Amino acid sequence: MPQDVPSRSIGDLTYLDISKRLQASSILCLPIGSIEQHGPHLPLNTDIVLAEEFTRRIIARWGDTYDLWQLPTQAISLAREHEWAAGTLSLSVKGLTELIHDLGREIARSLPARNLAVINGHGGNRGILEALAQDLRADFKLNVCILHPTTWADLHAAAKTPEIHGGKNETSMMLATAPHLVRVDEIKKLQAASGADAVRATILDQSVTWPWTTNEKAIADMGIIGDAKSASTEFGKQLLEKITDAAGGVFKQLLERQQLLRG
Repeated sequence: MPQDVPSRSIGDLTYLDISKRLQASSILCLPIGSIEQHGPHLPLNTDIVLAEEFTRRIIARWGDTYDLWQLPTQAISLAREHEWAAGTLSLSVKGLTELIHDLGREIARSLPARNLAVINGHGGNRGILEALAQDLRADFKLNVCILHPTTWADLHAAAKTPEIHGGKNETSMMLATAPHLVRVDEIKKLQAASGADAVRATILDQSVTWPWTTNEKAIADMGIIGDAKSASTEFGKQLLEKITDAAGGVFKQLLERQQLLRG
């Protein structure tokens, strides 16, 4: 890495740089994506592209303030709700648990930083990551938080069409981030959004959990749960800016929690 090009990517450092540039109060950012269907208009790696874009923007904005460092992306995670579609790759619950546990052990062993912020690009990871955060803290003494940026992106939670997967929000952010990967012509072929009540009952109701998949006709159209036809580049930029702004408060709280844990 040229000395005149600063980097906040762990992979760009040498082993001699680690002890010079990282300390216990540094925050490691781990992007986690997924390889899964996102309808006919978005690529399989949508969650990877967005997780890395969230992380890039967050570090560009807050990296110097909170001493943020980017870890290599974990590209394959838990996506069994999309296994009906060709190209989807999913680990098992056991496989992802062991992977994250091993990563936590290696982070604690090889790096002086004791703060870990997981930047989760795939909503299907939420439950397992919440449980694993407890393990990472208890087993490896890591001060952990899990960021779910797509939740911040939901500016219209009471909208007629809930935005769950491949709809207005994700499509807009992909148009703003990687427009060359969006098959715009395919968006026109999607049916009008429907099944909002079924989506709320099956996915969003916090009082009961149901296993569901994105090929269930009652809640999805061509793998999409949302309104991709309403997507726009400008809306995607607004969402990305909102996510970037919101992350600062999380890192401040993470460092405050580190101080409390030390006490």
